[in-house]
Amino acid sequence: MYDVDTAFLRTFVTLADTRSFSRTGILVGRSQSAVSGQIKKLEEVFDRQLIERDTRNVRLTPDGEKLLGYARDMIASADAMLARFRSQEIAGEVRFGSPEDFTTAHLPDILAAFMDAHPQVMLHVSCALTRTLIDEFEAGLHDLVLIKQSTERVHPGARAIWREELVWVGPANDTLPKAFEEARAVFEKRERPLPLVLSPPACVYRERALAALDRAKAPWTSAFTSPSHAGCAAAVRAGLGYAVMPRGLIQEGIEVLGDWPPLEAADMCLLEPSRQSPAAQALAHFIETRMAERKGAARPASV
Repeated sequence: MYDVDTAFLRTFVTLADTRSFSRTGILVGRSQSAVSGQIKKLEEVFDRQLIERDTRNVRLTPDGEKLLGYARDMIASADAMLARFRSQEIAGEVRFGSPEDFTTAHLPDILAAFMDAHPQVMLHVSCALTRTLIDEFEAGLHDLVLIKQSTERVHPGARAIWREELVWVGPANDTLPKAFEEARAVFEKRERPLPLVLSPPACVYRERALAALDRAKAPWTSAFTSPSHAGCAAAVRAGLGYAVMPRGLIQEGIEVLGDWPPLEAADMCLLEPSRQSPAAQALAHFIETRMAERKGAARPASV
């Protein structure tokens, strides 16, 4: 008699989505070797090869593709079951705002599980840059927002729930020199500063990138600016410039650059009013709890 561990299924689904053992490890709070071990255990349970991998790519086998739908359904059912029985029935509306990249990478399954657990709550989600979210929150347009913040300079009233490890990235092809000193020498020879792919001003990733290059006394220029993570990622893949991104959001066609100037981390913070509705309180706690689980932290007593 075999049983299937939902934690292993979560790892499998995350790997299927990211196609990266390193990024999966970050998202599920496990080492790469632990991720490999969980996938191997699943393959032993099902007596099927689920993943094919080489030095650059991770792919699902036909059996892996078949399992993926079942795995998503089981995880969703388990989350809904736990949340329903461990939470009080609440109702109301919640206006929630979050940066686009963080929402896309981390929140879809969390928000879906919250809605399954609290079907009487009407959730309105909008994505924007942190500065816009703060302004809209202070204008009363949101009940709860997630914002990106410098670890040493957090907006009053905000509470850190997730730390982003930031890395320098470039295209996976050879359109740009990868080593920092080589890149600086190449562009100095061309009488050009280092080309950067940046978010608009007031973004913490932008601040971290420019501060690191300024400390290294490296000239830079804004070659491409976009408020969208997808837009910045496309520009990097095309070889338009270098960028700073969270390690957990690295996509195919983008390469982490290891010897570039060191970067400080950034925090994702919840910003909420001093007086909240029960529905907004429940969502804030739900998000904080699920993100803590992804960091490998202990689950709070209630959800």
